[in-house]
Amino acid sequence: MIPKLLQVADEVHPDLPESGHVFTERVQLFPKGCLTLANEDKVYGYAIFHPIRHAQPPPLDSLLSRIPKDADQYYIHDVAILPEFCGHGHAAKGIDILLQVASRYPTTSLVSVYNTEPFWRRYGFKAETIDAGLWKKIRKYGDDAVYMSRRNAAVYEKD
Repeated sequence: MIPKLLQVADEVHPDLPESGHVFTERVQLFPKGCLTLANEDKVYGYAIFHPIRHAQPPPLDSLLSRIPKDADQYYIHDVAILPEFCGHGHAAKGIDILLQVASRYPTTSLVSVYNTEPFWRRYGFKAETIDAGLWKKIRKYGDDAVYMSRRNAAVYEKD
């Protein structure tokens, strides 16, 4: 399955390569944080997400080693769908699932790339002001990278 995920990643993110080890580790560390859009023969898209410490996303193409025991934020590592399958609601369905899983944490964050900030705003994400250390880390995602976060629905229900 990992080679098929990498084929999607290579097509959707040619300027943001990650090794198969990153995908393998994410699946092993947090299996419920991995979704695929596939049939028996081909993978057309995927979503990878996992808990992190607040505002401490992993650098691009890096291994986690473990999910932090004191994780207090959910992180959307990637949502990628092949172009010919975009526009059919697949991303929305996947994001709805991952936000349900994320609801046990107060917030969810991500790094928006390729000017997808308007897309993520539809799900309640807002650009955050970040310090120089975090900017240095996410800049590897490209000059247009934007760190975004949202409060999760479960938190709103408790307020």
